[in-house]
Amino acid sequence: MKEVTGGPSASAVAAKNRLSSQFFKKGIIIALFSGLMYGFYSAFMTLGMSKGVWVDWYGVNTAALSAFAITYLLGALGSAVNDTCSAGWALLNVGVKGKLGDFYRTLKTKPGQVMILAALVGGPISSTAYVVGLQMAGSIVIPITALCPAIGAILGRILFKQKLNKRMMLGIAICVLASFLIGSTSIGGDAPEGMFLGICIAFIAALGWGFEGCVAGYGTSMIDSEIGITIRQVISGLSNLIILVPIFSMMAGDVFLATDLATQAFTSGSAMIWFALAGFCAFVSYMSWYKGNSMCGAALGMACNGTYSFWGPFCCWIILGVFAGMDGWSLPPIVWIAAVIMVFGILVIAMNPLDLFRKKGNQESVEQTKVS
Repeated sequence: MKEVTGGPSASAVAAKNRLSSQFFKKGIIIALFSGLMYGFYSAFMTLGMSKGVWVDWYGVNTAALSAFAITYLLGALGSAVNDTCSAGWALLNVGVKGKLGDFYRTLKTKPGQVMILAALVGGPISSTAYVVGLQMAGSIVIPITALCPAIGAILGRILFKQKLNKRMMLGIAICVLASFLIGSTSIGGDAPEGMFLGICIAFIAALGWGFEGCVAGYGTSMIDSEIGITIRQVISGLSNLIILVPIFSMMAGDVFLATDLATQAFTSGSAMIWFALAGFCAFVSYMSWYKGNSMCGAALGMACNGTYSFWGPFCCWIILGVFAGMDGWSLPPIVWIAAVIMVFGILVIAMNPLDLFRKKGNQESVEQTKVS
C-alpha cells in the first residue's frame, strides 16, 4: 500500500513561486507606469493652459485680470478643468463596467466619506497648489511635490501611530537633502522671478498629498479601488469648480468672475483637447498606482509611483520644450541629479532596497532546493 502525503509536489511549489515572482514584477512595472503617466499629465495640463483663451489670460490681455487672479484664480481653474476631465474618464470607466450604482452607494458609506475627505484635501488644496507652483516655477516643482511619501510617513506616525524606524528616517533625510538641492537653484541671482515662491507653494501640495495618502489608504482598503478613484476625482473636480474657484473669484473682487472664466475655459476647444488628454493621463496614473500597489505591495508601489519626480520634468521637457517649442523648460544638471536622489530616498522609506536582491536570491534557492 502506497503512503499518501498531503504536501504539494516540488514542481508545483516551483511553479507557484515562478507565478508569484511574475505577478510581483508585473506589479512593479504597472506602478512605474503610473509615475510615467503622472509626468505626461503634468505636461499636457500645462500645455492646455498655454492654448486658446488661456493665452489671452496669461499673455495679451493680462491687464484685464489682477495679479492675484492670474496667479491663484487661474491656477485653481486649471486644476478644476483637469480634475473634471479626469472625473469624466473615471465615470466612463465604472459606467462601462457596470459599477455606477456601486459608486453612488459607496458615497454613503464610511469608507466612501473617508475618500471624500481625502479628495477635499488633495483636490482644492494640493492640486491647485501644484498647478500654481508649475505656472510660477516650472517643472522644477515636481520633485518637490514628490516629498509627499516622506510627509505621509511622518503624518502616519503622528496621526495613526504608524511605525517610523531608522531606515524610514534615513529615507526622509535623503528626500529633504534632494529638495534642498532643487530649492538651491531658486536662490541665486539668475533664478527667475517668482521661482522661490512657486517652490514654497509646491511644499503645500506635498503636505496635502501626504495627508491624503494617509487618509485614502484607510478608505481604499475597504472599497473597490476603481470606485475609490472615481470618488476622489469627482469630488476633487467639483470642489475645485464650485468651492475654491468662486472663493478666489470673490477674493479677486468679482463674484461673477468665476462663472465667466469657467465658461470660457470649458468652451475653448484648442485648450480642452489637451485638458482632456491630461485628465485621461491623470486617471490612468491613479488607476495604475492602485493596481500596482495591490500586486507588489503599497510600500513598493508608493516608491515606484514616486519616480514621477524624474518623469515629470522629463515629460515637461519633451512635450513643452521640444514638441511645443516653449522656452524655460530645460533644467540644470543638479535638478536631474536631485530627482534621482529623491527617487532613491522614496524607495528607502518604502522598503529596504537590499530586500529586492534578497527576495530574488532566496526565491531561487528555495526553488532549487524543492526541485532537488
